[in-house]
Order: sequence, then C-alpha cells, then structure tokens
Amino acid sequence: MNAKVVADVTARTTTPGPRHRERTPLRIRFRRTRGRRLRRLGYAFLTLIALLCATVVVAYHLTTIPKPHPETVTQSTVFLDSGGAYLGRRGPVDRQDVPLSGVPRHVQEAVIAAENRSFRTDRGISPRALARATLATLTGGDQQGGSTITQQYVKNALLSPERSLSRKAREALIAIKLDRTRSKDEILEGYLNTVYFGRGAAGIQSAARNYFGVDAEDLTVAQGAALASIVNIPSYYEKAGSDGKVTARLENRWEWVLDAMAASGAITAKQRAEARFPAFRFYPPGETEGQRQYLIDVASKEAAGRLGITEDQLASGGYSVTTTFDLALQDRATQLVQDRPGGGRGVRVHTAVVGMVPGDGALRLLYGGSDYARQPFNDAVSGAVEAGTALEPFGKVKPGDPLRALLATPAPTPLNLTSAYATLGAGGKYATPYTVARITREGRTVYRARPEVRRVLDEQMAYWADARTGAGSVPVAGGPADAAAFPAERSVLITGGAGGGTTRRTVWTTGYDTRLALTVTLFADRAGGKKGTTVPAQLPNDPPPTKFAEQVASGIWGAATKSEAEGGG
Repeated sequence: MNAKVVADVTARTTTPGPRHRERTPLRIRFRRTRGRRLRRLGYAFLTLIALLCATVVVAYHLTTIPKPHPETVTQSTVFLDSGGAYLGRRGPVDRQDVPLSGVPRHVQEAVIAAENRSFRTDRGISPRALARATLATLTGGDQQGGSTITQQYVKNALLSPERSLSRKAREALIAIKLDRTRSKDEILEGYLNTVYFGRGAAGIQSAARNYFGVDAEDLTVAQGAALASIVNIPSYYEKAGSDGKVTARLENRWEWVLDAMAASGAITAKQRAEARFPAFRFYPPGETEGQRQYLIDVASKEAAGRLGITEDQLASGGYSVTTTFDLALQDRATQLVQDRPGGGRGVRVHTAVVGMVPGDGALRLLYGGSDYARQPFNDAVSGAVEAGTALEPFGKVKPGDPLRALLATPAPTPLNLTSAYATLGAGGKYATPYTVARITREGRTVYRARPEVRRVLDEQMAYWADARTGAGSVPVAGGPADAAAFPAERSVLITGGAGGGTTRRTVWTTGYDTRLALTVTLFADRAGGKKGTTVPAQLPNDPPPTKFAEQVASGIWGAATKSEAEGGG
C-alpha cells in the first residue's frame, strides 16, 4: 500500500471528529427570546390599534347624520275647546313639536335626572353601556337600553330598530358626530319631541295633554318628574292613575327622580319638600271621549276649508285648532241625553242638541249621537227632521237669505232650526254658524274667525215673529233658582213637533235669548223598503218625548247660565 494512502487512512481513523452539541432547553430558549417576541407582539398590537383607530376615523368621516324618520317629523293637529281644554286630535301620530324654550327647565332637568345624568357633559355615548349592549347582542342576552339621551334620540328618530352590531356601531358614530356638531339644547329638544311616553303620545307636548290635560309649558315640578319617570317603561306606566299597582311603582320612581333633581340643584329643597304625586287623567278614556269626535269632524272640515288644504294635510300639519265649543256644556248634554227613551221593534231614536250664540254664530254645543264609533253620522248637523210646527213663528215674515232658503226646507237640520231662532234672539240678525275660532301653527296665528252677520229681518218683523214664539211660552230655566240666573233677560222655551198625539215622529224644543239659542230634537226612524234606506217612525211614549226634550233643554240651559254667572258675564 502506498505510504501516503496509509497515512491518510491512519489519520482518518485516529483523528477525533467534531463533538455532538447538546440541545438548549425550551424554557431557556423562551427566556432568551421573550423580549424579542414581546416587542413583536407589541408592534402587532399597536398596528392593530392603529388600524382600528384609522377605521373608526374613516368611518366617522364617512358617516352622515341621517334625516329623521317621516313618522318622527309628522305632527298631529290638536283641537281645543273655547277655553283651551283638550278635545282631541287628528293625525297618524299623536305628536306636536314644541321649542325647548316652551318646556320648563325643571321638566328638562327631570328627564335628564331620569335618563342620563351626565348628559350636559358627556360626548354623546356611554362606553360602558355600549360595551354592555354589544355583549348582549353577541351572546343573545336581553336587549340593553339606549344609554345616553343622544343615543336614544339617534335610535328612536334617526335609525331603524333592528338589533345588530353594525347598527349599534353606527348609532355610536352618529351619536358622537351629533354631539360634536349640535348643541346639547338642540339634541334635548329633538329628544323631548320624539321620545314615546305611552298613551299613544310621542313627545312632551302630547304627553302633557294626555296625562294631565295641560300644555308642556304649564307642567309643574311634580308633573314633569312623573312624565320623566314614565319614559323608562311607557307601555307599563301609561296605566298610572287607573291601576293601583302601576301607580304605586311609578310613585317610587318619581321619588327617586325628585331626589336626584334636589341633589343636583335642579330644584330647591323647598320644591322637593312641597312636591306631591300628581293626579292623572283616567286611562283608557271615558265614554264622553268618543262623543267628542263629532265635534272634531265638524271643526276639521271647517278648518281645512279655511286654510285651503285637505283634511289629511290638516291632520299631519301640526296645527292647533281652537274651537268655539264649550266642553263642559258638551259633557253635560251627554250626561242628560243618556236617559233618553229607547226604541223598539226596529225603531231607532235619535237625539240631537245644538247650542249657538245669537248674533255671532259660534257653536257652543253639538250633540250628534251617543257614540261616534257606532254612529259616525252627525244628527245635529246632518239629521233631517220633519218641520211640522217648528217654523210656524216665521210663517208670515219675509226674511232675506240665507234665512229665506232655510225656512223653505221641509226637513231642516237641528243646526238650521237653531240658526233660525238665534236670528230672533239677535233681533233679526242672522249669523253664519261656525266652529273654528282660531288656528295656530308653531305659535303663529294662521287664521282667526270673523263672524259673518247680516240683517235678514227688519226690527218690526223680528219683533212680530218673536212675539208669536212668546205666546204661551214658559221660562227656559227649569225652576226658580235657574230662572234667576238671567233676571234681566227674556228667555223663552217653545216646543213642537211633527205628527199628532201619540203618533209623533219628531219632537223639538228650542230656547233662546240674546246670549244662547238651544235646540233639543228627538226623532225616530226605521229601515225602509230598500236596503240602506230609512223612513220616519213613531217616537216611543214612555217616557213622554216632549217632557224628556224639555228636561234636557232645561238642564243644559241651567248649566250654561250658571257658567255665565260664575264667569261674571
């Protein structure tokens, strides 16, 4: 073997090779690289935060504040009696806007105390409540509240009620943007005009009327705190005043709200001590509420005509219509007529009552039926009664129009009959009947009534016709005490009808003086030979219809004269 080859072989077999390295334990290697990995994780976290912040910033700038839902800007039109008492409304939503200046400061503070005590200082959202609502959405838990007043306003007026993370995120972004671009007063005004209070009332103005029968500007500290307490669960608390359990629970929350107001300085210690839990209007409404729809029907038609718009436009226009009606007199008539004689064998008895001011035309009273829900037809305005002896006092006079055309009608309406005798009460001056005294919108008067009066009888003819009615007449008032109400006035009550003896089909009683003309009419009908038609029928004799009509007239007259005397008229 070659010596060089032998040497190489020997060298390979005798020279030791490289030694095997031992593996470093994982724990040690983890400790050595922890800093590097933490830095990487920190960089990743910061990157994620930066991306999220960038996303939020971009989303914020891309977010626009949507316009309110149509139903949150649609307003109803309310109807008031001559003294400002609430009659009712027309419109798809029971809501009327009021400026924040029209809401007492103590009412504003009551809502803030009940719903969002940090409202004046927060940024429009509550991070804690937002996280709670997000968790509830992810886990399917109970739906959480809207948190801040700003978020509630966004949810109720600007967004759909769907429950999702995307909607909640959009709600928060809009709330933040709203808070940055609008004043707190603007947000609070929008909230108070859209939040639901129960009893069908959206907004503070409708709530004030539905619960207490007053305008928002007239709410007391106690009433404002009660409405603020209701916002929490309006569908439950709306029964306050008629359900003992609900009322007691609401009173506890009311106390809590007042305590918070006192603690924040929103009310004084004296105001807190003097506050008494308020009385609520009964809910649901009583029987007379449905009867008032006859009044609203007539006034709505007239108001729309005066403004040159449709009744639908009127109903959603946010108007306030002050009528000529006297609600107390209307309710008194409703009570008296409830005992009217009933029909039998297919006979239906109708009672209509009309009261108007002679020489002016303002209608104080229109009883058109017992229940609008069962009979929307207004007997007082549209019911045709057989004239019979009703217009005999005018038999030989020659009046001018429109009284001439009215007297030529063989079946006048109770309203027309009252208008004729009101002309005598005014000494021969005919006044066109009207029901709308004033219409306002957003605090501005857009219509004011001007009575349409014209002389249709000269003084001699008016005196002659009046003398014919007075022949054999009796005092309008029912007794000595009532008769003394107008000692200086000549008040008469005349009664007549169509048909004779026990076969009377119509009975009417009219009383008038210079202050009021009042007519009570009873007539009966039954189904005609053709479908949908009616024919006159005999009035029942028990109780006697003539006596009943006179009793109703005397009762209403007594209420009217008493009210006039107490008012200093």
